[in-house]
Amino acid sequence: MRSIKDIISAKEYEFINTNDKLINNIIFLTYGGSHAYGTSTPTSDIDVRGCAFNRKSDLLGLSNFEQIVEENTDTTIYSFNKLVSLLLNVNPNCIELLGCKPEHYLMFSPIAQEMIDNRKMFLSRRAVNSFGGYATQQLRRLQNAVARDALTEAEKEKHILDSIKSAMMCFNDKYVAFDEGAVKIYIGKSNKVDMDSEIFMDINLTGYPLRDYKAMWSEMNEVVKAYGKLNHRNRKKDELHLNKHAMHLIRLYLMAIDIFEKEEIITYRENDLEMLNAIRNGKYMNDDGTYQYEFFELVDEYERKLAYAAKNSSIPASPNYRQIEDFVISVNERVIASGHR
Repeated sequence: MRSIKDIISAKEYEFINTNDKLINNIIFLTYGGSHAYGTSTPTSDIDVRGCAFNRKSDLLGLSNFEQIVEENTDTTIYSFNKLVSLLLNVNPNCIELLGCKPEHYLMFSPIAQEMIDNRKMFLSRRAVNSFGGYATQQLRRLQNAVARDALTEAEKEKHILDSIKSAMMCFNDKYVAFDEGAVKIYIGKSNKVDMDSEIFMDINLTGYPLRDYKAMWSEMNEVVKAYGKLNHRNRKKDELHLNKHAMHLIRLYLMAIDIFEKEEIITYRENDLEMLNAIRNGKYMNDDGTYQYEFFELVDEYERKLAYAAKNSSIPASPNYRQIEDFVISVNERVIASGHR
């Protein structure tokens, strides 16, 4: 596997050295996705994740920097303050950035080392809901995909609704938070000729960022679009994606259990690769694309292990706010003193 240093030296990553929010501001860069977990294949996409200082103008002026997303290279670089806010909720996609293999980090500043050395301050029992929510999304994708061909229109609409609700469980982690009930989706009687019932929305948002709303709408739209393409399914492609979802479902449980049992963030799953790769290669998938009962038994087993580990863990119910706030103040004071615009 090519080193991350070689990868980001390519021309398509020039934005890291030219974007005015990132120049001389990178705290760290690392792998995301399968390369970070150790489950990559020769055809796996390369995901780059990272963190950058909030500039002086962000902290004291009118600028606002939360994250840079470069879709062509699948790169996401969070601002320091944004990443901390996500770490407070033990967001799985963010907490894993503090548990990568040492050789997977690049542009690793002294502040990055401080974050790694003090990463346990972000751990709390919130991981039950955050990791459990992401795992539920993966499980829902599997359940829907293997059942959807045999569903009636009404049942299919219910599955779409459940899938969207599953996706929404993590919206407040990923986007500007909104009050419970501000975005409500439900099934009601349809006036369409070809439908008895359909999904409706009630939205009550005031002063909400348009781009965050657009991103949420896009996620919900993707769920609906997936069901609209049933007549054009690529069976082989579907199987690859489903097995990937199945693998990540188990990986999420393994990471969460480590957090509670070992109080550690272990992103690279060295001791679990044989099992994870076997799942990805279709160990539990039947010839007709459904999943064996043994796989769902495995999911139930890890769900029980997570519940037991959380119940018997010594990690706190909430993160150490005082320690985290002191750290954030210290970092941002140093940014302001350095004169970063």
